[in-house]
Amino acid sequence: MRQFRRAFLALVAATTMVVTIAPVASADKRSADDAPTPPSWLKTENGVSQPQFSRDNAIEETIFVETTVDSDGDGKRDRVRLKLSRPGETESDGIKVPVIFEHSPYRYDINGAPNHDVDVDELPQESIRPGQSGTADSQTMSAQSGQPRPVPDLPGWLDDYWVPRGYAVVLGESVGTGFSDGCPTIGDRQETQGTKAIIDWLNGRAKAWTADGDPVEADWTTGDVGMMGVSYNGTLPNMVATTGVDGLRTIAPIAAISNWYDYYRANGVVRAPHSSESGVGENAYQGEDTDVLAIFTQGQKRADTCADVIEELRREQDRETGDYNAFWRQRNYQPRAHRVNASVFLVHGLEDYNVMTNAFAPWWERLAANDVPRKIWLHSGGHRWPPDFDMFRHTLNRWMDHWLFGVDNGIMDEPTAKVRRPDGTYDQYDSWPAPGATQARLHLGASNAADPGSLGTRRDVDAPEQSFVDRGRELDTDTELVPDPDTAHPNRLAYVSQPLANDVHVSGTPRVSLRASVDNRYAANLTAVLVDYGPAGSDREPVMVTRGWMDPQNRFADHVSVPMHQGRDYTFRWDMQAEDYVFDAGSRIGLVVVSTDQRYTLRPKPGTELSVTPRWSSVSLPVVGGASALRFDARG
Repeated sequence: MRQFRRAFLALVAATTMVVTIAPVASADKRSADDAPTPPSWLKTENGVSQPQFSRDNAIEETIFVETTVDSDGDGKRDRVRLKLSRPGETESDGIKVPVIFEHSPYRYDINGAPNHDVDVDELPQESIRPGQSGTADSQTMSAQSGQPRPVPDLPGWLDDYWVPRGYAVVLGESVGTGFSDGCPTIGDRQETQGTKAIIDWLNGRAKAWTADGDPVEADWTTGDVGMMGVSYNGTLPNMVATTGVDGLRTIAPIAAISNWYDYYRANGVVRAPHSSESGVGENAYQGEDTDVLAIFTQGQKRADTCADVIEELRREQDRETGDYNAFWRQRNYQPRAHRVNASVFLVHGLEDYNVMTNAFAPWWERLAANDVPRKIWLHSGGHRWPPDFDMFRHTLNRWMDHWLFGVDNGIMDEPTAKVRRPDGTYDQYDSWPAPGATQARLHLGASNAADPGSLGTRRDVDAPEQSFVDRGRELDTDTELVPDPDTAHPNRLAYVSQPLANDVHVSGTPRVSLRASVDNRYAANLTAVLVDYGPAGSDREPVMVTRGWMDPQNRFADHVSVPMHQGRDYTFRWDMQAEDYVFDAGSRIGLVVVSTDQRYTLRPKPGTELSVTPRWSSVSLPVVGGASALRFDARG
């Protein structure tokens, strides 16, 4: 999660329980037909607003907006602070302008916060055994504090870029952070309503005051708002859009969360976000959770006032079972996609292992099911703005011009999806996943119990059971367990295909199905890594394409832990992180099965023994062209 903060600082220097959502008719959603009428004073060129107002004449204000929440329980409604910049002509000429709105918990007075200790003697859910009930004791906090972090500055390019083009820029401070009132509640309805209050004020529905206590109205704006931001700053637009608030016409969530459970958990596993783009290397965020993030964002001055709020977060987030519960349900915005009335320009990095790709894929699917006007831009980078930033910003400019000024620039007539490849080229599609992508199954196989196994399109009915021993915290998955798939390793199982006869485009969410057992304990981690091993015999480094995790006790659902019998086979099914990736012809597809994923999961002591039955195990890949496109060169 703290990569949120690093990304933010860099920027300023720049399932769950099944819920059925009925599609909403497109007539109920905003379309190009109800866009604003461009004002006569707006200067555009080729459908893009141009700088026409001087930043030197801009009006800057500091405002405190009254919300409807009392997050610190002091009996008074919280006020949230914002700073804004608007063209001077809103005063001198009486023009009215739309608003670019970025809300953030990272503006001022952030605080060092200790992570939970992830090195445990045994997994907390080990106490959940057949015939028993109850959970393990709460974990203690690590004595080592997080590294001090510099205080972020305001993102300087926003007002520099947008105000000359006829927009106002509003920079808000979340409830319980910066100079706003209250306590940080991390993604819940209180934080959502605290953000919504600013849009209400911009539309004349909420009260606000200057720093001197004088009432103030936003009589200089049209009330049309576009929210944008990266990481947490992009999550807040997702949150507010699910309220259907009038005036929020569009959002641009970049590297944003749509379900906090999927950020800190995965199919019952207590899982950490990663601090690097590749997912390889030291992870400073192991052990972070909602309580740690709240301590970080609240600053030092709220430590006593918000102690009860922090304790409630620590208790309700449940680091013992990792189960989805009411706490996480409130922080899951996906089932509320039917309430979104704003258009959505979704942006995400395919190598983002902080806010991972399953933060956007199911959200995008819900938006599509509800006919929300939308566009998606996927890129080959990690937790940050897209590469080719100037080109991206030009597209973002056109998007905002269309939805906030009503400029008829054709952006909604262009392909819906744009995907940047690692070589810098772009593919465009009318939808995402790429049209024609359907699940193609690869079966696990093995010639004996010891040697590395195979992946193939036919079930290997003679494949024997294979076993491995978890090394817990001692081995790094990516650097020590993924390489050398043709060599047996006692702490992992590797299954590798024959060389591909043609390029294979994977677009969507891969799924794993393992028939397996935990042989000497009652709890374990399960991790699967999809790997591109390149051509056989090449010296090319393996590419970690995607990965996924599961708690075997959550084999029926993520909201319930069911005890396991030692040595008994169960079928475990789980999603990996969504991906859009092309395996080149001649490459080999690999699936690596391990238990503890050192940089993501809790890390018990070594020694957990697991067995896999390959003939009843498989991985399904969303291949463009389906199973018929997944062909192998047996001569390889």
